[in-house]
Amino acid sequence: MTSNANSSLRPEDTQVPVDDVSLIRGGPFYRVQHATRLFPSDRWNLGRRITLAIAIGWLPLLLMTAMFHPQSVRSLFSDYRVNARMLIAVPVLLIGQVVMETRFRMIVQHLRQAGLLETKSLAHMDVIIANLGRWRDAIWPELAIVLAVYSNIALIYSAHMHENRPWALTPEGHLLPAGWYYAFVSQLLYRFLFGLSLWKWLLWCYFLFRLARLNLLLVPTHPDRHAGIGFLGLSPMGIAPVTFAAATAIGANWRYDILYEGAHLADFKLYAVVLLVIVIIVAIGPLIFFVPKLSAVRRNGILQYGILGQLHSMDFHRKWIVDRAGHEEEFLAAPEVSTLTDYGSSYENIEKMQPFPVDKGAFLALAISVALPMFPTVLAEIPLAQVLKGLLEAVK
Repeated sequence: MTSNANSSLRPEDTQVPVDDVSLIRGGPFYRVQHATRLFPSDRWNLGRRITLAIAIGWLPLLLMTAMFHPQSVRSLFSDYRVNARMLIAVPVLLIGQVVMETRFRMIVQHLRQAGLLETKSLAHMDVIIANLGRWRDAIWPELAIVLAVYSNIALIYSAHMHENRPWALTPEGHLLPAGWYYAFVSQLLYRFLFGLSLWKWLLWCYFLFRLARLNLLLVPTHPDRHAGIGFLGLSPMGIAPVTFAAATAIGANWRYDILYEGAHLADFKLYAVVLLVIVIIVAIGPLIFFVPKLSAVRRNGILQYGILGQLHSMDFHRKWIVDRAGHEEEFLAAPEVSTLTDYGSSYENIEKMQPFPVDKGAFLALAISVALPMFPTVLAEIPLAQVLKGLLEAVK
């Protein structure tokens, strides 16, 4: 692997500036936004982009319903599945681009500043980032996402046929103009943004995979108890908005099933557990690439520092236990005492070192990103007052 990396090194690939490190600012979708000044290089313009997304994905549904089937406008406002996707999930996915970009840049910048990579390995990392940039800018991933969405048109249409959506369907089961627009445009917008976010996360996972194979300068006594790469545990936060958006759409479907199909919350317990497991695997799973290396660092650290500790402890025992006669008054001021104590703390860090660099805060954020969108689903069966009463009793 090293020889291949060396052979691919080029001067223009090395030392990628931090400002050029980006997972989001590239690809046809970004270039269109950039050309229209909707997404400039130095700003995110989230307010304008979210407003435009709602204007494209949801507002035409309202206008078409008001024009062609005005008596069903109320049903559109009460259709939580549509509103959850267009008014919650789509904005969250756009916000998630900022979160993912910020986390990725933070990790790359920390890798440069923390001295975890030698000059040669830094050059290899810059080649990896340059490759990510080329894949990010490629046309085929986004084209594949669009084709994948439209390949399910028949499934989307059949899903509409038996739903309680007066704004989208005639009593005979035919799609109204708003229904056609939702199937071909609104769904495309939501699913494209979701698929695009997963593609960017896949690029991030590839970066972590390649990073784990570089010669990282890991220190077993590092106080983060992950040999100095504990900050990588923050990476799952980059996909938390995406999991929030997915849970919002799934929760909306479950809410519909409870309200109109006679389902109950208990029917979705297994699905909820599976969803949480999938989220954990997708978000935290890439960190497993570092487990073999961290396990080896811990194992070698225990042996190496154990030898040093043995030698130091033997000297201390010989001086202050075996040959202490006549030197008792010097013991409290002896530097060996504090040295042995400090060494014990360092060795304790090695023993408590965790091979899996996951951050508890990131894990909690993922759990919340799945649980919070399910709250409206819970309210579909359990009244809010009863939910609040149960929460108050639980904290007593």
